Amino acid sequence: MSSITLRKPIGFVGKFNRVLKNNKSTPKVLATLAGGIVAGTAIYVYSNNNNTPNKNNHLGKILASNAGAVAVLNKEKNFKDYQQVYNAIAEKVRDQDDADDGAGRYGLLTRLAWHSSGTYDKNTNTGGSYNGSMIYSPESTDGENAGLEVARDFLVEFHYLFPWLSRGDLWTLGGVVAVQECGGPKIPWRPGRKDLEDRKKVPENGNLPDASRDADYVRKVFTRLGFDERETVALIGAHCLGKCHTDRSGYDGPWGPSFNMFTNDFYVRLLQNWHVRKWDGKKQYEDDETSSFMMLPTDYALKEDSKFLKYVKMYAEDQDLFFKDFSKAFSALLEKGIEYPKDVKPFEFKTLDEQED
Repeated sequence: MSSITLRKPIGFVGKFNRVLKNNKSTPKVLATLAGGIVAGTAIYVYSNNNNTPNKNNHLGKILASNAGAVAVLNKEKNFKDYQQVYNAIAEKVRDQDDADDGAGRYGLLTRLAWHSSGTYDKNTNTGGSYNGSMIYSPESTDGENAGLEVARDFLVEFHYLFPWLSRGDLWTLGGVVAVQECGGPKIPWRPGRKDLEDRKKVPENGNLPDASRDADYVRKVFTRLGFDERETVALIGAHCLGKCHTDRSGYDGPWGPSFNMFTNDFYVRLLQNWHVRKWDGKKQYEDDETSSFMMLPTDYALKEDSKFLKYVKMYAEDQDLFFKDFSKAFSALLEKGIEYPKDVKPFEFKTLDEQED
């Protein structure tokens, strides 16, 4: 269970959520409420693949030129507007703190933000979170994204509450909320992503990490993303959150007991003794002490490679250092492939707890 205390929702979102829970015609309710909340905006039609036709209306001019992934900034919106979005997502996350047998939605939303960004290829400057393209083929069929429709469905109501927000911005901001609300570090974040208009820009499958592989493979994938070994180990530390499901990834179980709290526990446990689990599923490791927790082959590879192991030990001994490095690397991951003007500074959002102090 999480150590975070549940509280009454802030603002209109609590009332909005209560209506949703008690109404069988959710899409109609969403349309009605969205019309009242956001005057003058179009009503967005819900579809099974979350393909909300968000065209980013009333956006400011495209900043810079030539590159296809240039940040598009909405001049009518400021920090307070995005903090409101943050709060709305955070309230719903808190309401579902006990979901998935106590794992909540923290790991799920972090994974959505990670995977929507992790298709980036620095060699071709393609992929990444800019277009919010996961709902389109072939990216939608990538086996590494199995189960993420749950995360997208979780966030879809916010397309109606905030129709000026792109999918890419919503999905990455959801990851920021997840990390911060379960005790993690501040994640600097900037808006500016634009919903996909050209289906040819949907990245091919195969760019997301395959959890069954070895250290050389891990190094190759993260190098393609533009990260060094230290950043690689820091980013994989997000496995402190959530758990694996056989009906999604084919793996099973949590990495540790505190799967709804952001800590350095992943590294501490990785340094303990593990063995290959004997079962009918994919190869994974389980801890010698309790046989209750798991590690993926790519996790265990960090322990077997001396260059990676150095940082595993470093983060196991110093959680503050892990938080600092993760914050920087995760923020960079969410912006891979996006060009921002130098004067556009990132936002750092206050958690719900901080706003109540």
